[in-house]
Amino acid sequence: MAAYIKPIILLLCSGALYITATAQVKIAGYITNKEQAAVEGASITIKGSTAGAVTDSAGYFQLSTALKGKQVLAVSSIGYKPYERGIMIPDTGITVHVTLANENKTLGEVVISAGAFEASDKAKGASLTPMDAMTVAGNNGDISNSLRSLPGAQQIGEREGLFVRGGTGEETKQFVDGTLLKNPNFASVPGIIQPARINPFLFKGVLFSTGGYSAQYGQAMSSALILESVDLPETSSASLHIFPSNSGAGFQKLARNKQSSYGISADYGNLQPYNSVIKQRPDYFTGPEYGRSEANYRVKTSKTGILKIYANSTFSNIGMRNADVDTSSLQGAFELHSRNFYGNISYREMLVPNWQLNAGGAYSYNKDRMSYQLQNNAHETIPIPNTPFSWKYRSWQTQTNFAQGRAVLTRLFAHNQALHMGVEHFYTQDRYRSNDSIYPLTDQLSAAFAEGDIYITDNMMARAGVRVERSTLLQRTTVAPRASLAYRFPDGGQVNVAYGIFYQKPENEFLYQQRNLQFSEATHYIINYTKKANNRLLRIEAYYKKYQDLVKTAPVLNNNGSGDAKGIELFWRDKRTIPNLDYWVSYTYLDTKRDYLNFPYALQPNFATPHTASLAVKRYFPDINLNVNLVYNFATGRPYYDIRSPQDKTPQVFDQGTTRAYHNVNLSGAYMFSLFPKWKHKDFSGIGFGMNNILGTQQVFGYQYSYNGMNKVPMLPTASRSYYIGLFMSFGIDRTEDFINDNL
Repeated sequence: MAAYIKPIILLLCSGALYITATAQVKIAGYITNKEQAAVEGASITIKGSTAGAVTDSAGYFQLSTALKGKQVLAVSSIGYKPYERGIMIPDTGITVHVTLANENKTLGEVVISAGAFEASDKAKGASLTPMDAMTVAGNNGDISNSLRSLPGAQQIGEREGLFVRGGTGEETKQFVDGTLLKNPNFASVPGIIQPARINPFLFKGVLFSTGGYSAQYGQAMSSALILESVDLPETSSASLHIFPSNSGAGFQKLARNKQSSYGISADYGNLQPYNSVIKQRPDYFTGPEYGRSEANYRVKTSKTGILKIYANSTFSNIGMRNADVDTSSLQGAFELHSRNFYGNISYREMLVPNWQLNAGGAYSYNKDRMSYQLQNNAHETIPIPNTPFSWKYRSWQTQTNFAQGRAVLTRLFAHNQALHMGVEHFYTQDRYRSNDSIYPLTDQLSAAFAEGDIYITDNMMARAGVRVERSTLLQRTTVAPRASLAYRFPDGGQVNVAYGIFYQKPENEFLYQQRNLQFSEATHYIINYTKKANNRLLRIEAYYKKYQDLVKTAPVLNNNGSGDAKGIELFWRDKRTIPNLDYWVSYTYLDTKRDYLNFPYALQPNFATPHTASLAVKRYFPDINLNVNLVYNFATGRPYYDIRSPQDKTPQVFDQGTTRAYHNVNLSGAYMFSLFPKWKHKDFSGIGFGMNNILGTQQVFGYQYSYNGMNKVPMLPTASRSYYIGLFMSFGIDRTEDFINDNL
């Protein structure tokens, strides 16, 4: 397959380089403010085209376009109101002068950002946008995967989820419009990252908080990924994508009065054809097969109110065999059949002047059926009833019903100050069935919170709040204070500090065995410095995190675990120095140890490493509509341990080591064009392509030990490299400007 894919990619790229625009006309001019001072770094585009430019230090710009006649010139710059103007483009070119108006933001420019990366339609410039996140090479359509190139996140190749600042993947939660997204990824499969369930383009805003987040969110000890869904689409649209391993289609219909919209989409993927060409380490006998369908409805209930309804249904079927670590002649056969439904409703309205209501609800149903057995080379089940191999013959099923209701009242005051007060209730019903045994769990968790945004001076803002939670299952109540402070310097730099306590229930696998457990706890201390100017962003952050009441599984199940994590992070992004080139560099230093699970004493967990770094580069070629993305991820080796309890005594470390350093280079790109330029609704089409681990670096995620410790097997990726290439198309929405704006 590599022999076919590489020539195709080279052919696409080289062919695209021969495409040139004919009869180009130059548009030049100056961008100034009302004081006639030059505006540096302003973005200029011709709407509906790929033409774009950025002003220099004198406010001057120049661009070329093949368009003629009446067009719309769009100008945007941080701190100024967006500007659009109709222009007439003659054959000889034109010169324009644009005066931008101030955005009239003073106090509102101070933003609490300790521990948080904001990416929204409101945060342009050097901040991250959803398009940024989804064009990170190797993300596989998963927002959380794309955020692994940011500081604080660890490079984990064998499990889905975000591992942040010494925390496990379970300690990071995702929230959609305020409500918890219970199962963000398809059901877990041993040793293989599973894709996201929800379409990433559902969201217009992404807030990645690596710690110290708001009191409005709970049950996440390490990190919160806060997602804001789009309101109404700008226009009706339809989309289609066809890739060898996944195909799908969908549409969005905007009402004529632009007061409501609805849409549906569906996609299906089966990796068997791909795996037959690109050989995989597991022997797949089912799938992997994934299916997803989505529907949404949005309506404006008043001038200030909007109601949004979203539903998502998914399934996955996977069966695979791997060599068994205990018996050289047998294979372990794992099979999974998963079904999931997720629904979300949110409502936003200004009740009376200065009072706003945000309400929402979510429901999730999940059912996973799994089995494991040992088989010979003829794929026949070979029973070995004796300990320690008897556990390898089992089938089990998990079923979850989850519901949440939430309401937040906000009182707005002068100078953008606010008081947020809210309540929410979580209902969870879990059931675990193994053979003839059934273990039910039911919990009613209620929470209340209050939080205020206070401007102390024009350049100083504080946020203080408290969150209270009560679990009927644990029969315990927690009180979690949280506070943040931000000070802005005259040059635009900003210092942020944050403190907070965060609680989380133990995972179900422990609660099925022991109900008399309590909340685990983490206390965060954070300080950072941020400087953002001229499409450049510098961010330096230091933190300390203290864990207590972590779950221990040996010698008995209890909450006697503890740990800590401390470190320094660096992030630099530059969209200004080289035209049409955007890059960022991130570095994380992490020092963490934990005494949890079966650890005999505090050890560095096997998902954490001291040094992690990423370099992401994005280059847009406007003349040929080609977008190319390259990302290099590095991490020092992760620890691994052989921990056993001989004759049920105190656990001991019988073997330990460190894996080789992690190196990974991913490449992706999109060549954009129009297949039907003369249609009434012009299409926006493209060819997407990518290759992960293009250098073929051997990556080891850890080691699996046999029962007696005499044999250890490395945990490796399913293949040395992975590839994709396919066609995507949309009608009604031209995403060209997204690529332009995100690369200026």
